Amino acid sequence: MGETGRDTRAQVCVGVVTGAHGLHGLVRVRPYTEVPEDISAYGPVSTGDGARSFELDVRNRTGKGQVLVHIAGVDDRSAAEELRGMELYVPRDRLPAADADEFYHADLIGLPVVSPDGNAIGSVRALYDFGGGDVLEIEQAAGGIATVPFTRAAVPEVDLETGRVVVDPDRLLRPGNDNREGALDDGD
Repeated sequence: MGETGRDTRAQVCVGVVTGAHGLHGLVRVRPYTEVPEDISAYGPVSTGDGARSFELDVRNRTGKGQVLVHIAGVDDRSAAEELRGMELYVPRDRLPAADADEFYHADLIGLPVVSPDGNAIGSVRALYDFGGGDVLEIEQAAGGIATVPFTRAAVPEVDLETGRVVVDPDRLLRPGNDNREGALDDGD
């Protein structure tokens, strides 16, 4: 549950407004959908708290994986600039089911992370893709943050039914540790 008491897993963030484009209300959106133009394919989007709803009209792609979008009712640059940073959500039931070995980020956030022998490591804090593949950010049970490549070698099991992620602790990257060299060996 989120701060508002709403079940945040019942909705999925499909993108974020990154800024205004031009004078007529277009916004740049960083979509989190597999196909960037699909940001509008699932019907109206809403803010995380559900207070506002928007119809999106994708106009075209821009660089860096973003799309230009017209939002109904946003017709000038000032109104578009006010939306910068706004996350766009759709109800989970509007999205297609994930294929085998595919996961929605919303399904993983907050799950416990354990070693293969069941020892607690922490919980999934976030997922990132900096261009070299997905990375899990883990809030460690002992305190601090660690990351791990989201590969089968480093994350051998994701079990949504039992609600846990199994991680090889030898592949964790911790700020300030010198374990970065060996962490990506073995063809990851």
